[in-house]
Order: sequence, then structure tokens, then C-alpha cells
Amino acid sequence: MLAIYLFLVNIIALVLYGYDKHCAVTHRWRVSEKTLLTSAAIGGSLGAYLAMISFRHKTRHRVFQIFIPVLLVLQAIILLLIY
Repeated sequence: MLAIYLFLVNIIALVLYGYDKHCAVTHRWRVSEKTLLTSAAIGGSLGAYLAMISFRHKTRHRVFQIFIPVLLVLQAIILLLIY
């Protein structure tokens, strides 16, 4: 059950970051940074990190540069402790 949740939340995070990048390029209404960070915080840090690298999105923002990788490591440690 946890694996399904993590898969879905990471896909959602990846899509949100991709959609926000698309909106940034096409000058449309953007996804809020709070929403992007929340999607990573609830378990989507891997999807957020992969999206940042793949789409080159939010890579200049210090909050994202620090928060997402740290969160990814913390979530990985938690998963290792659970399993």
C-alpha cells in the first residue's frame, strides 16, 4: 500500500513540476511554490527532484536547491528504517 502511495505521489509531483515549467515558458498562471514544495514533502521528493533535473525547473531557487535534496535523503532514510 505504501509503495502505491509513493508511486502516485511522485508521479503527481513530477507532473506538477512539469506543468509549472510549461506554464512558466508559455506565460500562463503558475502552480504555487507552496503546492510544489508540499507535493515533495508528502512523499514526492524523488519525483520533484527528477523533475527539477529533467525540466531544469526551480534549479536557481535556493529553497528548492536545498529543501528537495535534503527531503529526498530524509525520506529515503525513513523508508530504509521502515523496511
